[in-house]
Amino acid sequence: MRHVLSVLVNDQPRVLARVSTLLGRRNFNIESISVGESEEKGLSRMVIVTHGDERTMEQVQKQLHKLIDVIKVHDLSNHPAVERELLLIKVEAGPAARMEISGVVEPFRAAVVDVGSQNMMVQATGERAKLDALIELLRPYGIKEIARTGVTALSRSMVQGNS
Repeated sequence: MRHVLSVLVNDQPRVLARVSTLLGRRNFNIESISVGESEEKGLSRMVIVTHGDERTMEQVQKQLHKLIDVIKVHDLSNHPAVERELLLIKVEAGPAARMEISGVVEPFRAAVVDVGSQNMMVQATGERAKLDALIELLRPYGIKEIARTGVTALSRSMVQGNS
């Protein structure tokens, strides 16, 4: 089962290495990992996507909590969450193909962010499946380069009903 872990950590050197080493020792493949500032000064948020059964993931969370720089671990997989990924993709695009490619990327709310003499660079954000679909539609034009950030995510706000 796919799991998205949100891990709040101290913004210190080697924390990322310690977290990834812990997962590696337990034979977990990290599908993606993104790290950046959090809402609190001195803390960073890691968003880790991996696969495992519930029991094993529970053990991983307990092990993560034992690391001194880990403040909080939250498995977003069992709760409503917003997940996004950023994609930059460079596609072969001579002058004749540019309008057609623009028509392909427009329904994805993607943007052309660079144009060269024989290529275009497109930026898109969204869920992994959406970005995968965009890549497949652009593949016939000739993909030159792809860069993806990996997933970043936050739990959704829970709307409270009036009582």
